[in-house]
Amino acid sequence: MKSYGQYCALAKALDVVGGRWTLLIVRELLIRGRLRYTDLREGLPGIATNLLVDRLRELEKFGIVESAIVGPPISANLFWLTERGAALEPILMQLGAWGAPLLAEASSKDKFHTHWIALPAKLHLVDLTPSEPSVCIQLEHAGEPLSIRIKGTIQPQVGPAADADLTLKGRPRLLLGTLLKRIDWNAAIAAGLKYEGDPAVLSRIGRAGSANGRSSVRGISPASNVN
Repeated sequence: MKSYGQYCALAKALDVVGGRWTLLIVRELLIRGRLRYTDLREGLPGIATNLLVDRLRELEKFGIVESAIVGPPISANLFWLTERGAALEPILMQLGAWGAPLLAEASSKDKFHTHWIALPAKLHLVDLTPSEPSVCIQLEHAGEPLSIRIKGTIQPQVGPAADADLTLKGRPRLLLGTLLKRIDWNAAIAAGLKYEGDPAVLSRIGRAGSANGRSSVRGISPASNVN
C-alpha cells in the first residue's frame, strides 16, 4: 500500500487502514469473530479474491489481524482481530453514524447481510430498564438471523436465538428503521414487516442520546420512507 509520506497521525493511520475494503474486513471480524477465509469473503460481496488476499496480508503485516491454520478434522485458515485491530471499533461506529444519512439514498440493488445491523444497534440503542430480566430480539432477512440480547447492555450475536421474545423479518430498511425507532410500527407492518412474538418488547430499548430514550411501540416516530 502506498504511503502518503506525511508526518501526521491521521495520514499514518490511513496508510494502514485507508485502502478500499480494509475497514469492511475489520467490520466483519468485529461482528463475527474468528472467520475462515470463505466466510470472510461471503460477508464482503463484490470483493475480488486476490484483493482480499492482499488486504489480509497487509493487515497481518501491520498487526491488525492474526491468522492460523486449525484442524483436524477439517483444516481451515482462521482470521481474527488483534487487540490493536479491535481498537478500531469506535472508529467504525462513528464512521457508520456519519454515513447513516446516506442510507436514505441507497440503491435497492445494494447487497445486505443482517449481521451488519450489529454495530448500529450497539451504537444507537440503550436498555431502558436494565434491572429487568434479559430479553432477546431477533432480526432476519433472507434467512440470515441476528440475535440482540438486552440486559443492561446491547449484545448482538450472529445467528438464531432459541429464546427470542420477538422476531422481526423484512427488508433491511424496515428492520433497521423499526429497531432504531425511526419508523412507526404500523407503517412498518403496512410496508411488509413480519413479526412473531410480543411487539411490546421493543419498548425495552430506546435511542441513545434522545430526551429520555422512550417511545411507544405503536408510535415510534414519524415514518418518512419505509420502502
